Amino acid sequence: MSTPQAPIGSGFGAASTAADVIAGHDLSGKVAIVTGGYSGLGLETARVLAEAGARVVVPARNLEKAKAAVQSIPGLAVEKLDLMDLSSIDDFADRFLASGEPLHLLVNNAAVMANPLTRDARGYESQFSTNHLGHFQLTARLWPALVEAEGARVVAVSSRGHIFSGVDFDDPNFENREYAPYLAYGQSKSANALFAVSLDALGAKHGVRAFSLHPGGIVTTNLVRHQSSDFLKASGYVDQDGKPVIDPENNKKTIEQGASTIVWCAVSEKLEGLGGVYCENCDIAIAVPGDSTEMLGVRPWATNPEFAERLWQLSERLTGFTAS
Repeated sequence: MSTPQAPIGSGFGAASTAADVIAGHDLSGKVAIVTGGYSGLGLETARVLAEAGARVVVPARNLEKAKAAVQSIPGLAVEKLDLMDLSSIDDFADRFLASGEPLHLLVNNAAVMANPLTRDARGYESQFSTNHLGHFQLTARLWPALVEAEGARVVAVSSRGHIFSGVDFDDPNFENREYAPYLAYGQSKSANALFAVSLDALGAKHGVRAFSLHPGGIVTTNLVRHQSSDFLKASGYVDQDGKPVIDPENNKKTIEQGASTIVWCAVSEKLEGLGGVYCENCDIAIAVPGDSTEMLGVRPWATNPEFAERLWQLSERLTGFTAS
């Protein structure tokens, strides 16, 4: 990793919002794709990018729901995409590439979390398939447009959840081990971070830089739909009345605060010439040991270049695609 995994002093912090980060940026003439950009963190990210002048494409599996969510925001276009469907990813990429537009920002945000065991048509576990493999294939297919931008950024939305598990390279799809929802989620989020490491190493010479990030703990998005109210109360992220606890310094954020690090990775001038790092609270995160009890910081299995290369090779085999 050429960029040190250490804070650089961004001037923003845990309580900063996406609006704070985007202030002063003119994205006129820029094109962005934000997966999952019709709800939660994705919608807030897409909104502020569009308000700064970017043309934002929002891929969605449910077109009706997505169009209803973004209809009041100028500059957002909804397109069909299912990240667990090979042909759907191909069709979306073909349509975008046919437009001839460069792609300046790709925000791989869509995700599922801790759901019961489900598999895609290939038999791949759904969290690994959606959160990592679908975005891997999408990025590979959109590679020509990213290179054409001559200064693109790819932002992979990872999570503190990476602490639950690294990538099991021998059994990523839980074919020979017992499925555990949070173990699978942790694996997929470690994969998001490792993907940014390899993509940045590949893309730097083409002007394509990649970053991963933890947005913060946010319980007001659809991502927590598989968690019970008792679980959320026990976690401290909601109070006994079921209301979200907002305490950004302790990883409990609003959607606007959570989207800030996504937007910071996408637009910050302080990241010019940098890449391949895991970020949080609008800065590059600190690296901590695997047995650390710290709330934040990135664990070594999510930034290891050798693991990143192994994941890249595994992803190529599982999807049949690569960026070149």
